[in-house]
Amino acid sequence: MAETKTNKPAKTPFKERVAKFFREYKSEIKKISWSSRAQTLNNTWAVLVASVAIAVVIAVVDLGVSRGIQWLGNLI
Repeated sequence: MAETKTNKPAKTPFKERVAKFFREYKSEIKKISWSSRAQTLNNTWAVLVASVAIAVVIAVVDLGVSRGIQWLGNLI
């Protein structure tokens, strides 16, 4: 069987690829819808409050489990 060579398209020069990347990058940045300062602050406070609440729940559960294990250890 004869092998057929496929002609690969010529590779574009590095400079052109970099220029294309930055053109596309600029185009994508323009599509971003940025939140207002007030919305960002509200979201930040929500995250902080949720983080503290979850930390408190984890601390209470950890304390309960550790006291339970100590109690079981004292029974034995």
